[in-house]
Amino acid sequence: MKTYLWIEDRKDKSGYIFWQTFMGQLCSEIVVESKKNNSELVKAVKALEDNGNRYVIVFDNSFDNPQVAMEQKLLRKYAETKNNVLMMDIICFEYILLEFKDLIKWIYVSDDEFLTKRKNAIAAREKLIKTIQNGQLNYKDIREIVEYSENVDNYNIEQLSARILFDLTRNTGFEVSKSNIGECWIKSCCEWAQRMPDDICGLDVRRLQIKEKMQNIYKETSLFIQFQNIGLEVVL
Repeated sequence: MKTYLWIEDRKDKSGYIFWQTFMGQLCSEIVVESKKNNSELVKAVKALEDNGNRYVIVFDNSFDNPQVAMEQKLLRKYAETKNNVLMMDIICFEYILLEFKDLIKWIYVSDDEFLTKRKNAIAAREKLIKTIQNGQLNYKDIREIVEYSENVDNYNIEQLSARILFDLTRNTGFEVSKSNIGECWIKSCCEWAQRMPDDICGLDVRRLQIKEKMQNIYKETSLFIQFQNIGLEVVL
């Protein structure tokens, strides 16, 4: 029996690269497969038969995006009829990195000027994470988030998470956009090919191997609970 992780991210995008790296380090027996987009992922689950394999489904739960909510309703309907489908409840991979407990400590050194220049993004991130973790969905009414972006009404939760994460990580080895994920997320310290002498992050003293990075992300994000909920074992 094989276990597959099905995601909606295309192979050349940052989400796919993150999941491939994460699973490769912690659950190498699980095969990561891209279904290109959420509609194709829903179709793939609908067409599944009981072939002896297991399928872990990662479908971005952008709860305030009507189109996504409709697709997710269909997905859950089809998944409920399958004995070999396991669903993970994840907003998006950017949110996973955004909620990572040591995110700010990894990106910046203690006296980094970015801590001041990006204080609004840092405050918005803290409030957003606390709001979601407390089960509240009215994040667009929070003062720190409005101060970060007065156009917050134009974003859904996935878009806002991606925007804050990019603003926090840009111009660093941890930069994350839809198209690219910084080498500092997917390689051991310090293998960043474009690193300059003044590119010093919070891991400059305590350098980590890539497996240690993935272990930290697993333990200090909602992935820990999600994996437990579906019975996936991670060797730490």
